[in-house]
Amino acid sequence: MREADEPVRALPDARIGLATARGAIALTPSADLRPVAYETGFSDGYNHAVALCLPLSACAMSRRSVVTELGPDREAAREEDREAILFDLGLGLLAVDACVRTGDPEVIACLRAGIGRPIFAPGNPIGPCLVAMSPHRIFCARIGRIEVTAPTPGPGERRHEGPHTHVLPELLRAGRTHAATTPIPKGFVPCGGLHPPHPYKDGLGRRIPFDPTRHAAFQALMERWGDPDLLAVKRGMAPSKAVSPKHARSARRAAEIQARLLRGEHGAALTGGGDEDGERT
Repeated sequence: MREADEPVRALPDARIGLATARGAIALTPSADLRPVAYETGFSDGYNHAVALCLPLSACAMSRRSVVTELGPDREAAREEDREAILFDLGLGLLAVDACVRTGDPEVIACLRAGIGRPIFAPGNPIGPCLVAMSPHRIFCARIGRIEVTAPTPGPGERRHEGPHTHVLPELLRAGRTHAATTPIPKGFVPCGGLHPPHPYKDGLGRRIPFDPTRHAAFQALMERWGDPDLLAVKRGMAPSKAVSPKHARSARRAAEIQARLLRGEHGAALTGGGDEDGERT
């Protein structure tokens, strides 16, 4: 995310992406990358996205379980960050290495003091200081990386409306690669995602007047990259094979809400967030 007038620059190499002073995306998509367009309908709204998936056999990253120093970040999106030191936080995720990067000697010393231990282990000096140190946050997958260089908000500070990160232990403990409501094909794992403009929400999830052009644009992505069996369910037709009842219910809910919007029932109670499982997308 970036402001309309925020300076942006191309990457200095062949990767796909852009960089600002607050963050960067650098992608190297491979032939086995599979986009999956999907909608998740809930009681009073729906979300949509395109998951960028790899086969389970091709998505694994290092899966380190302890803090590990990786040396200078030679793959940094911006050339000026390539001498800073990269540390894997050891979160043990399947498809993503969650890292931090810094060139500050004091921050490097603190991070080095926690090497070889889980980041949330009692006595690890990193955990209590990580927010205050505010290193760059780097998320690396087989398809590329996302970098967040904006400062981390401290306790009580307002979250930035732009590139930011969350590390939520309660979600990490669940060991999921994605929310149960996200219809990822069997044998694939999402390594990233795109959020095209939504028909009735802006980029921050606030309600806007329904935009049929945005709706049509995403339906074209659904036609190309969506699950054909869930599309059949959404249209009231029989799927060619069994689908998850949860995902089928979600598809029907999205269809009902979209039909109301297309009929001009813009006063319907529509929200931006949760679904029947209380998850966020």
